[in-house]
Amino acid sequence: MQNIIEPSLDPTEHTLTGESRTNPGFDPDLLPARKQKGRGAVSNVDGRFERHIHQAVDDGWINQLLDDEPPRVKTTLGIDGARSVITRNQSPDVPFDRSINPYRGCEHGCVYCFARPTHAYLGLSPGLDFETRLFWKPDAARLLRKQLSSKSYTPAPIVIGTSTDPYQSVDRDKQLTRSIIKVLSDCQHPFSLITKSALVTRDIDLIAPMAAQNRASAAVSVTSLDHRLSNLLEPRASAPHRRLDAIRKLSDAGIPVTVLCAPIIPGLNDMEIEKIVAACKDAGARSISHIVLRLPLEIADLFEEWLEAHYPNRKAKIMSLIRQMRDGATYQSQFGTRMRGTGPIADLIATRFKAARKKHNLIPRSLDLDCSGFKRPSANGQMSLF
Repeated sequence: MQNIIEPSLDPTEHTLTGESRTNPGFDPDLLPARKQKGRGAVSNVDGRFERHIHQAVDDGWINQLLDDEPPRVKTTLGIDGARSVITRNQSPDVPFDRSINPYRGCEHGCVYCFARPTHAYLGLSPGLDFETRLFWKPDAARLLRKQLSSKSYTPAPIVIGTSTDPYQSVDRDKQLTRSIIKVLSDCQHPFSLITKSALVTRDIDLIAPMAAQNRASAAVSVTSLDHRLSNLLEPRASAPHRRLDAIRKLSDAGIPVTVLCAPIIPGLNDMEIEKIVAACKDAGARSISHIVLRLPLEIADLFEEWLEAHYPNRKAKIMSLIRQMRDGATYQSQFGTRMRGTGPIADLIATRFKAARKKHNLIPRSLDLDCSGFKRPSANGQMSLF
């Protein structure tokens, strides 16, 4: 049965005062969260804006069901009625000020995904809901053309897929990302893609001609070369060898590829830094950068649940190392340190990464794309004659 609790909330932190939302400790008979094959999050923890917390407790009748595999949660796709598709940011931590995310939620199910807390704005869980209840923007291409047609619009590189992957499984059918790339290509507008899916190679025919004019690039996220670890961390993303193959195909087509070695999780995948850098260089990557694990808001609890389910014997050590990179906290949101961390552990990771990059003649990530050829479309889809 479910136990519903109405917590007191701290209005500045939007989380339970003095308690964890996923493990508040109110009832010794709480049923443990149960991992599900093919999904990253172990539970469907309530979002931070919800008035009540729902917890499963043992009422004396459920123990015999715990030996059975939990029912599979199917993926659903709803419509995001966004009125615009270009999102602006002023973060000094990233080399761009605008981005496009064709989808909300991501079926890849990466347990560490920093976009998970955004599902709370929809009244949904950053846990399983984030990877099973997806939303797409069917009018994205038309809205993009409309925004680019504005006389006040000034071109600058647009990055596609900054929060959720533009090439998650649903895009095989919807081809929404391809329609966005088509609009940008027609307008000669510079863009870059971020993905951990080999599906990106489907659109080489559109990306390569733009790359030949220094108006397109791609970034592929590589977290681990260990197939088992990758499958647990990112259950529905492309396997490591398929990502390396995608890097090779993109590079062979003349598309500049950078690798995002992210996230680096001390005690879990940091021992792979040198191997990842070497493998990506061999696949044809031109540049590479790293980001350490970020655990804002609900993600901290979701990640600890995941560790308890998959690496219980290493949980305490890994969380200790994470806190050592965050001045004793699980996360710090300040610009400049949120992606790099602080202290000896973070410094050692950065030093090792820099040395590996230098050894293989790779450079840090950049986004120096040509904006001079931009052709402003008209709002009705016609290209301007002048």
